[in-house]
Amino acid sequence: MVVESPSSSIEALEKTETDGWKQEGTAILRAATPLDTRTIHFTTWPPITPSMAYSPRSEFLDRNSGFPRRRSTLHHQHTNLHLQEDAIEIPPMPSSPRTPLYYGSQVGIFPRLRPLQMLLILITILIVILETSDSIDPATLALSNAPRGGENLVSAIDGDLASLGLRQAHSRRASPTRTNANTPHSHGDLLFASYTPLATPAANGNVPTPPIASTSSTLSGKIVPSEPVSSASPTTINAPRGPLKPWEEAKEKEDDVDKYWEKRDGKIARKKGQDMCKCGPKSMCDYCMPIEPYDSAYQTSHAIKHLSYHAYLQKINSSAPLSSQSTSYVPPLSDPSYRVAVPCTSGSHPSWPAGICTKCQPSAVTLTRQTYRLVDHVEFAKPEIVEGLLSFWRTTGTQRFGYLLGRYEPYEEVPMGIKAVVEAVHEPPQEPHADGVAVGFPWEDEARVEQLAAACGLKVVGMIYTDLTADTTPEGKKEGKVLPKRHANSFFLSSLEVIFSAALQRKHPNPSRYSDSGFFSSKFVTCVLSADLTGAIAVEAYQVSDQAMGMVEADMIEASVDPGVVRVKEEIATRYIPDVFYRYKNKYGIEVKESAKPCFPVEYLLVNVTHGFPKQPNPLFISETAFTIENRAGVQEQSMPLVASRFLAAAKDISPAILDGSVSPSSDEKGKGKETDLEQARSIVKWLSDWHLLAYLESLGIFDPADVKLMARIGSSKSLEDLAKLFQSPSWHTFLTIAEESAPAVPTRDYPGAAPDKFDDGFEIPPDVDVPPESYGANGGGGGDVHMDDAGGAAPPNGAATGGSVVCPHCTFENDAGKMDCDICGLPLAG
Repeated sequence: MVVESPSSSIEALEKTETDGWKQEGTAILRAATPLDTRTIHFTTWPPITPSMAYSPRSEFLDRNSGFPRRRSTLHHQHTNLHLQEDAIEIPPMPSSPRTPLYYGSQVGIFPRLRPLQMLLILITILIVILETSDSIDPATLALSNAPRGGENLVSAIDGDLASLGLRQAHSRRASPTRTNANTPHSHGDLLFASYTPLATPAANGNVPTPPIASTSSTLSGKIVPSEPVSSASPTTINAPRGPLKPWEEAKEKEDDVDKYWEKRDGKIARKKGQDMCKCGPKSMCDYCMPIEPYDSAYQTSHAIKHLSYHAYLQKINSSAPLSSQSTSYVPPLSDPSYRVAVPCTSGSHPSWPAGICTKCQPSAVTLTRQTYRLVDHVEFAKPEIVEGLLSFWRTTGTQRFGYLLGRYEPYEEVPMGIKAVVEAVHEPPQEPHADGVAVGFPWEDEARVEQLAAACGLKVVGMIYTDLTADTTPEGKKEGKVLPKRHANSFFLSSLEVIFSAALQRKHPNPSRYSDSGFFSSKFVTCVLSADLTGAIAVEAYQVSDQAMGMVEADMIEASVDPGVVRVKEEIATRYIPDVFYRYKNKYGIEVKESAKPCFPVEYLLVNVTHGFPKQPNPLFISETAFTIENRAGVQEQSMPLVASRFLAAAKDISPAILDGSVSPSSDEKGKGKETDLEQARSIVKWLSDWHLLAYLESLGIFDPADVKLMARIGSSKSLEDLAKLFQSPSWHTFLTIAEESAPAVPTRDYPGAAPDKFDDGFEIPPDVDVPPESYGANGGGGGDVHMDDAGGAAPPNGAATGGSVVCPHCTFENDAGKMDCDICGLPLAG
């Protein structure tokens, strides 16, 4: 039995056996009051409650007579509780028998008390404790068997221990005919006390008193400061006080998917009538009852290689609560650290590198396969996300890198699983090569891109890059195959890629309330576009283990020439490298532990993640004509004329009054005309629902930050109300002016190349009768198409360079001079 109060606590110690008698526990009462520390011995056989409380200086009882040598000198007026200077003595009830209990060299006489009497004694002890404080209202003193809820006022308690919800357990020596009334409580039961502080009136009777500073004690007796409690509101003794700890601050930073799973137990339901189950609709047996999310048999039968993050939490906390209000709560998770502790906790030597000892040096590292993963699945919202990277490789033959933008959602295919839903890929500035890519790290626009992604409800969830080499064999060319380079006999991720992934995972830590630092591991994923064993292009997703992150943080490993091997760095004066080992099975099937110096296989640092596409795609960005992807100089260029041409194409059927904000497309008016306006306005919503367009418009600087967030909400939520607000903003009017001036001229003919001089049968083509002859070129009736401007002047023929550009005859896009194919539609400019 443990009783806690705001100023004291009773701590149950370990069970011991002495002199053949069962000693079930010892309670130590530590009070932050004028009373000194006291010890209360209690047992469950014989079924009794505390009768004597001994301090270190208390005298022994006379073993011959069975009576104490010293009587208490202070008697509590309402109970049979006696107080002494160093001890509390509860004399036996007059009619109850007494049984000796040997405790070391001390002999205590304990009365056999019924549970009701035990309850009254516990309440009496608690009242004595609380009466030592002048700030507690005794009328509000309440007891409960839970930290919160179920409080029963002490003055209204009527019954035995069961009235407080405490367990009743039979003793091993109890008689079979013993009734429940004589059954003692179970060892480890808890009672929680709550109260309301007394309100101290001010001098004028109206101004409330300042908060009362108080202290509390842990179960070990350590006094800790508490936050001041206002006298205007009641509180409980177990409410969190003091400054927030790192894991408490992480509660507000956790992802929504983590909060979703923390509210659920994750039990796996099983059907009735299967696997020897014969239960009815209202019964349950061992074969149909739900199983835990970390059940090993279920993981094996469903080919789940790694536990999900929250299933792993359930496993390590299966015998303890996931969170606790107690001040002694210790979070179960911590990231591995292989650095020397600076400064040393012993304080007996100078800090590293001047000195080192066993307390500050890291322990040896044994590499093992990580049994859990923080992300179980990567889902691409639509295939066009991956196709954008492949098109660059098909055009240039070089590789491409991008950051995955998405969100985390529950993944029901795995018990308590998490999936990363990818909605877009943002390509940072980079230098592509045939066998790799050089990426700046960190990159300048990172903060701007992350803010825009947050406005769309997204975040950076990972990275993706290509590793493709075309198959040059005749059969490979015919079928369009790619050389498979990543497989079990080669490597899956190279050592350089693992180190880079570990660095990015450390840059994107995962907030967790179950870690002592407030962060644990990372949800950042790595995706590779490469070839499978059949030569087809496939996506592979990975994470690197927490050990890899810790080794990169400690600067322990580096890449090697062999991509499938990681090299352990040499130890120098300022770099301490602990011993590193890894286990494997030799050819005889025996597990062998071997030193990882100087190198070890990279597979020890990998965590597999599944991937796929949704059966019913519902992407966030729904633009029908994708905007040019950023940072593709020389291949695809983003420009204001391109934005203007796409906008004019989307707004060609929209009334000018709607575009300039004079008429709202989201008003409550009804009618056929209003429905038409709404349908036309949705074309602008689809046009804005493009990540690359939003990123480019934000980089122009013509939109205010508030308008940028408004456009992001329009592109992600498809809100017509937000679109109406955007049409009325000054930034939008500025954009309309620039778009009108930047829009390219539309050619008058749509046939490719120059006009032919003659028909196929040899007859000449007569000139247009409504065009003067001088409007043609120098060749008289020759071959160029006629382009008339507003002043009546002639323009170059279709397909020719106009101001350093070539207009595509198919999609009217202005391409740079010298281009053979259109950058947008890909068709030849010369027909």
